[in-house]
Amino acid sequence: MTSATTPATAVPSTDDPTAAAPSAAGLAWAAKLVSFDTTSRNSNLALIHCIADELTAHGITPVIVPSPDGTKANLFATIPARDGAVTGGVMLAGHTDVVPVDGQDWHSDPFTPEIREDRLYGRGTTDMKAFSGAILGLLPEFLSRELSEPLHFAWTYDEEVGCHGAVILLTELAARGIHPRIAFVGEPTSMRPVSAHKSSQLFRVSVRGIAAHSSMTPTGVNAIEYAARSIAFIRSLADEHRLSGPFDDTFVVPYTTANVGLVSGGAAVNTVAEHCNFDFEFRTIPGEDPATVISRIEEHLAQLRAEIQQEDPAADIRMEPRGTVPGLSPEGPRAALELAQQLSGHAVEETVVYATEAGLFQRAGIDTVVCGPGNMDQGHTANEYIELSQIAACESFLQALFAHLSPTERTAQP
Repeated sequence: MTSATTPATAVPSTDDPTAAAPSAAGLAWAAKLVSFDTTSRNSNLALIHCIADELTAHGITPVIVPSPDGTKANLFATIPARDGAVTGGVMLAGHTDVVPVDGQDWHSDPFTPEIREDRLYGRGTTDMKAFSGAILGLLPEFLSRELSEPLHFAWTYDEEVGCHGAVILLTELAARGIHPRIAFVGEPTSMRPVSAHKSSQLFRVSVRGIAAHSSMTPTGVNAIEYAARSIAFIRSLADEHRLSGPFDDTFVVPYTTANVGLVSGGAAVNTVAEHCNFDFEFRTIPGEDPATVISRIEEHLAQLRAEIQQEDPAADIRMEPRGTVPGLSPEGPRAALELAQQLSGHAVEETVVYATEAGLFQRAGIDTVVCGPGNMDQGHTANEYIELSQIAACESFLQALFAHLSPTERTAQP
């Protein structure tokens, strides 16, 4: 069976007259954002300036916060409250970068969005440009009301590789004296409020050995062998948590996990490996201190360092952090959760196993939940898509937020 492809700027018809469809503006903006290839290894500046131009056209002053090297940027903007206040209020936050499509079997160009069978296809549709598209499509409605509290918009870079942009953004907001009271991070949750997620700790271990011909192994030091011993230890920690906990049964995977995702090393099979690097991560459940896990790995590497330098003082093994994303804890004021439940119509409190910027916002003192359109089962995959009904549900959430922030409309004076 074949399906028709609809231009991504049009709202498709549906056989179900009760099915919700997104606005033309929201869908067009989602498609436009997907068309920017903002894979984390690339710059996001073209997308950032596109959003900045749209905000400026509506009389909103954008603040562009560049990365240290200037190749990427965050964007922050505020619609003040009717009394002019710009601190406190609600922040809608999303990231602009996406994961690579390399090696994936896409049936269409991942950066040319298409509508097929009431779904919008393209890299970043679910994670998480549809959320941003819904916001931009509703800007005129945001501006048509007087707000009891300020409304903030935040777009960040490099979320997918360690949430580096959010750290820079929070520093800038603190310097400006802006402190949102509540934040909604629009990662895909099927518009169901999420109050907790695991942390994500990313590291690289680098082993420097001594090269030698494989017929003379005693004269060399094999970096791969020491890396393998390190990897085995990390796996043993993962097994320990799987078997003995601690456990949190609110998560699909109810314990702390670890994974070695990248390994590179060696030059030839007949050469003792001089170098070997590997990248690993671990994700702790709320309540378990990541520092405890890090300490155990560092102690093991210190023992290996002593051994490798007994073989040759020039050899070494080191670990460096590549990204630290704190978990989101369900503890706290819970005003964000209660408001998200009210706006979404879902009286639930859920958890997700993936990490987001929400933990960083919470650590900065902003009461934060995750709530956004789409399902992460489609995120990061080939042929990533989002159901159009999910974009419509996000728009309904945002419209309910407008009503919440403007309970009384402006009335004419006699």
